[in-house]
Order: sequence, then C-alpha cells, then structure tokens
Amino acid sequence: MYLTARQGALHRFAEHSRAPRGELDRHFHDYEHSITVLVPSYAEEPGVVRQTLWSAALQEFPSVRVALLIDDDPEPTDPSVAAKLDATRALAGEIHTALLEPCERATAALEDFRRHAAAGDEPTDLLASLSRSYTEAAEWLEDMAAREQVNDHVDEFFVDSVLMGLARELRLTLLALTAAAAQNAAPAFDRMDELHLRLVRIFGAEMAYFERKRYASLSQEANKAMNLNSYISLMGGSWLPDQRGDALVLRPDATAGPVTEEGRAVLHIPDSEYLLTLDADSLLLRDYCLRLVYFLESSENSHVAVTQTPYSSFRGAPTRIERVAGATTDIQHIQHQGMTRYGATFWVGANAVIRKRALLDIQEVNTVGGYEIRTYIQDRTVIEDTESSVDLGTHGWALSNYPERLSYSATPPDFGSLVVQRRRWANGGLLILPKLWKQIRERRFRHEPVPFRELLLRVNYMSSIAWASFGLIFLLAYPYDSRLLSPLILIAALPYFICQSMDLKDSGHRYLDILRIYGFNLVLLPVNVAGVLKSIQQAFSGEKIPFARTPKVKGRTAAPALYVVVPYLIVAFSLLTLWRDFMDHNWGNAAFAAVNAVLATYAIHSYIGVRNSIVDVALGFVDWLFVAPKKPKQQTTERPVATPETTDWSTILYQGDRRLNRDLRGTGDRRRRIGVK
Repeated sequence: MYLTARQGALHRFAEHSRAPRGELDRHFHDYEHSITVLVPSYAEEPGVVRQTLWSAALQEFPSVRVALLIDDDPEPTDPSVAAKLDATRALAGEIHTALLEPCERATAALEDFRRHAAAGDEPTDLLASLSRSYTEAAEWLEDMAAREQVNDHVDEFFVDSVLMGLARELRLTLLALTAAAAQNAAPAFDRMDELHLRLVRIFGAEMAYFERKRYASLSQEANKAMNLNSYISLMGGSWLPDQRGDALVLRPDATAGPVTEEGRAVLHIPDSEYLLTLDADSLLLRDYCLRLVYFLESSENSHVAVTQTPYSSFRGAPTRIERVAGATTDIQHIQHQGMTRYGATFWVGANAVIRKRALLDIQEVNTVGGYEIRTYIQDRTVIEDTESSVDLGTHGWALSNYPERLSYSATPPDFGSLVVQRRRWANGGLLILPKLWKQIRERRFRHEPVPFRELLLRVNYMSSIAWASFGLIFLLAYPYDSRLLSPLILIAALPYFICQSMDLKDSGHRYLDILRIYGFNLVLLPVNVAGVLKSIQQAFSGEKIPFARTPKVKGRTAAPALYVVVPYLIVAFSLLTLWRDFMDHNWGNAAFAAVNAVLATYAIHSYIGVRNSIVDVALGFVDWLFVAPKKPKQQTTERPVATPETTDWSTILYQGDRRLNRDLRGTGDRRRRIGVK
C-alpha cells in the first residue's frame, strides 16, 4: 500500500501546475464569498495560539473572519490558569488593533487610486503611489518580524516563513513595479487595482473569539468536534444570551441592531460559504486560502467537499523524538497525495478548507438536556476527521489533497505527549470500518464505481495500525527458525525500505532515518496496541472514549509507566532470543533479534531517555500506591432554612427539581450494571 500510494503521489506531483499569481488576482477581484477560520483551542499556551491566529489573519483572501474557539473552563479558580485564559481571550483584540493601521493605509491608497483613475490620470502617474504602498506594507511586516522573540524552531519558522515570507513576496512585486517605472511602463488600470486590493485583503481580517462552555444550550462534550459543531450551528444567525435561572442560554433573535430594546447585546455570527478548520498549533503559509478555494471553485472540483494540504513538520526541532516524529509526518504528506490519486482521501483534521453546504448534508440533530444539538463532525470516535470523511463520501462528496506544502504543525517534543497523540490516532479506525462498508453499498446502489485500489487504501488507512501492531508482536515473539525465514521475504521488503529512505531524503531528512523510524515504531508498539484494544472495548461497550488532547505546554509530559517499561522488555526479550538462536545456530532469526535489540535500545536512549524512564516509572508507582483520603462526613445539625429573601427563585422556576434527575440517572446506571432493560 505504501508503494501504491507513493506511485500515485509521483503522478500527482508531476501533473500539478501552480496557478499564476495574476490568475488568482483576476479570479478573486470581484469575489463576494467569505471564509471563516475556526481555531479550536483548549489549555494552549497563548504564544502558540497567537502565531496560529496571525498566520490565519494574514491570508490573502477577499473576506476572512478568524474565530478562536476557546474550550477552557470559562471561570477557572486557579489564578495562573485564569491569567493564561485572559491572555488567550485578549489575542483576537490585540491582532485586530495591530491590523488597523496597515489596513486603513491600504484602503485609503486604494480609494485614492480609484479616484485618480476615474479622473483620467495615466497609469504611469499612479505607479509611484502603488510602489509606496507595497514598500510600506513590506516594511510593516519586517518591523513586526524584527520585534518577535525567537526562542525555538517554531518561532523561527513563524518569523522566516510566515512574516518574512509574505514580506519577500511583496518585495518581489515591488521589484516588478520598480522595473516597470524604469522602463517608462506600467500595468493596466485593472491590474493595478488588483494589486492595491491585495494589500487591503492581507490586512483586512476580522477577529473574534467564542466560548461555548458559557452557554448551557450548546454541547458540553469535551472534544474538538463538538467545539467546532457548536460554533458552526450558530453561523448565519443572531442570538440573544438569555439568563434562565443559573443557566445562560442562547436563543434566536430577530433584532437587526447590536442590542435589544432592553439593552442586551445580540450575538451576530456571520455565515460563510467556506470553513477552514485549523489546529491551534498549526501555521499556514500566506496563500493557503487563496489557492485551496481557487481549487474548489474549478468546475471539475464542484463535487469536492474538503481540500487540504496534509501538514508538514517544522524544521530544526531540538529533540531527536520530535525530529523522527516529524519525519513520519512528512512521509504521510506524500502518502496522502497518492491516496487522492486513487480516490481514497481522508480528512486530516489539523487543517482543511470545507464547503459548509457539504457539512449541512451530513448534519444530525439530537436533543440533549432539553436543548437541540446539531452535529456535523461526528464525535463518536476520537479521530473525528476520519469518520467525517466516510460520512461525506456516503453522501456523494469527494475529498482531495492539494499537492503543495502550505501548512505546518508542531510534533510532540517528548515521549509523554507523543504517547497521548499516537494512542488517540490508534483508537477508532476499526470502529469506522462498518461505516465504510455502508458507504460502498450506497455508492454501488447509485451505480458509482468503487475501484479496488481505493478500497484497499481506505481499509489499510483505518486498520493497518491494528494488524501491523499484532503482526510485529508475532514476529518478535514467535520462535521460528530458518525453515520459515526465506531470503525472499527480506528481498520483497527491500523496495519498501529503499523508497521510504528516498522519500525521507526528498523531505529534508536522512536516508538512515528509516532505521530510526523502525526503532521509533518498536517503542510505540505498546501505545498502538493500547489504542487498538480501546477501540475493541468501545465496540463492545458502545461508550465514547474521552478525547485526550495532545499536551502543548512548556516542560516535559510524563509518560505512563507501562509504556516506558514495555520497550525495555522488548530489548530484554530480543537479547534472550538472540542468545537462544545463537546457541541453536539459527542465524537468520538471531540477526533479526539483534537488529531489534540495537534499534529499540537506541530508541529508548534517544526518544525516552534513561533518566526520564526512571522518573516516569517512579511517578507511576507512586500514583498506584496513592489513595486519596476519604472526606470525613460532615456532622450536620439542622439544615438551613430557605427564606423568601435568599431563595434563588429564577433557578427553581427554570430547573425544577434536579434531584429527581440525579435519582433517575443513578437508577439507569444501576440497571445497566445488572443488565436490566
């Protein structure tokens, strides 16, 4: 499957033709549609979120609205958490304020140009003003880049590729304008208008933030999917925050103005033809929106619901584990391009441009706690993007990967945070397979072809972690001898290892990283198996698995002791196998065991660390021993008597008797435990 997808990727890269800048400007000159960038955030570092918001705000698109969807507890009790939350809330306003000056300057220059053009001035007379506008815009970006603090490789990428990358492109346009002036020539009026308009759009983004957990009428499920769904369900409407007892809810409001007659603020959330979902630790290059929306609006792509550039890793990571995890990410970029060649694209949730009307086709409406909850992106599994890909395909929509690297995202910097991420990735694929069979039946019912390669690639994507993990356990544990180890097996695997080494080199890594990735997969074996077993447990129990967000915080994240101990057991067992096969003169299996022992030892040393292993195992042992003390029962004498002056009458009228609800829930739990229906 790797070689098949790789072949498709090579075809796509060879056939791809980048749309010229002038064609993009022409297409979007009188453009009226908009795009809303949704950035879900939970307990993120404000500095990380800030860079993501800036990369979205500086997109060269006619109408961009950036919405930061904060999913933290809106009223934290910890002062440090509250301070970080306040800093996150302030980001949208800070970016909006910073953009005002260059936006107003570019808008004034555009209006001045159009006024002089209507008065009959010659294009050559207006060229100096256009050049001055581009000089000011480039200098503004360069000044901002100079003020940025560069503490790590992500900061360096933000400054060099996001800020200075845009500044360099503006300088390139300025070079063309300077050359035209030197030759006593000038672009046509329409082209100059497009160039002025480009500056207005670069600095003209709208910024906002939203906290769904403030409102009882929105889903309170702790996952990214429902954070996105809550905001999408409000788009295109006006909503009035209404305090009903102790619950704040949103109800539709037909008021045209920003406030009601009673003076209450109305929440207006504009609608958009396109949505861009963007993880809070990802960065976009300047023309991401422009090129992907242009791709969607081509006539041959009218059936495409989601397009994306599978994210690449930031270069120059300081830790070995971050570099090897980044290498696997960059390889996946190539694989996803090949999957598009054969119609087997899956949505990768770090970034994607989505047609909103496609999400309306797959929406589900449920009533939870008396409130209507709309679901577009399913949260039944923790890999919501993969499940949504299948849902969209069932309704006749296609997905596509754009064959350029236009988005970048962070990889976990330590083993503990990597465990959280990879265990989540390994969980859910098996659960979605029945939906894939349903999609295939629906497509065949519509007499649509289902190519065999597409089917194989899709099944491989969703279940390969399961069979590869258990297959690797078999290879490590089964005491086979030379009669079962044919040299043809090794020869058959050579094309895979050779091609992956070449892909690593082309992606900016090293040929020998293929061996580091093998050791990396050995230490991740217990993590992948745990994720697969969680999927099987969920299949039998029917309960949702809590969404575990990848920690994106400063400092090291401790790994569970089990995932630290098992890699050491793999090394010990490989050494035992090596000794046993050496004594039996079983040279083939001995060589295999030696390779596993060496690479797993290297991976433990490089990716986990011996000292970190000791700390994590000790912490796990202490957590296992620790038992929280029981709270002593409070000796209550006489219950306080509610008086008319102290009774919260509005909550009583709205909530009713909540104790009855708790009693019923307890009864339901007891019935489920004993199997009573």
